[in-house]
Amino acid sequence: MSDGTPADLFFDAAITLLRRLREEEAEPITAAATLLADTVAAGGRLFAFGAGHSSLAAQDVVYRAGGLALMNLLAVPGVVGVDVTPATLGSALERVDGLASAVLDTSPVRPGDALVIISLSGRNALPVEMALNARAHGVRVIGVTSVAYAAQTTSRHSSGTFLKDHCDIVLDSKIAVGDAELTLDTIPAPFAPASTVVTTALMQAVLATTAATLADRGIEPPLLRSGNVDGGHEWNARVLEEYGDRIFYRR
Repeated sequence: MSDGTPADLFFDAAITLLRRLREEEAEPITAAATLLADTVAAGGRLFAFGAGHSSLAAQDVVYRAGGLALMNLLAVPGVVGVDVTPATLGSALERVDGLASAVLDTSPVRPGDALVIISLSGRNALPVEMALNARAHGVRVIGVTSVAYAAQTTSRHSSGTFLKDHCDIVLDSKIAVGDAELTLDTIPAPFAPASTVVTTALMQAVLATTAATLADRGIEPPLLRSGNVDGGHEWNARVLEEYGDRIFYRR
């Protein structure tokens, strides 16, 4: 570790990654936003899925002040976070074949919808099968992953493929394999993961671009406002009523 406090170095690492995203992922961000805007304009629904800590970035764009009201969480019981006991169960479920198919078959996802699949490694069976099955059912898929894993690790899916291989659009989070930005001589393992900060920012960049794209087409983006500002609840009630048939997190 070079000069600077661990906090300074972590902020520097995160800022460097965010700058890389802005410079290197500008075209995929625009393409992903265009896909989502096309889906909204055509009457489709939007879904986001992530397992484990990758789910945090998916949850961050659902029912969020300043966010698109149409973004729904595609939840898989046991893998949404660390709320299961033992927490390692979620990691085990990510490697179970057939789980993605069962989830999609019982979900409201239908042809013409768009699904964002967030998986840092993109190597486990669940995100790979989720993308495979979704596209087979006519759903457009955006993958948010670290492409580095495909070059430096092996797939855990029977096909030997990764999430990135089954998406209409891929957003590369640029996170290094292992998801730890710092090292210190006195600490035996790398530490300080940045994937949550970076992936969440990437998702918000896509949705900000989606909103602007819809507005450029003369379509008012269905945005939510904070319930902690005057008039926020009334605004949200109107949006939720207008788009109720495309919103599933309040049922």
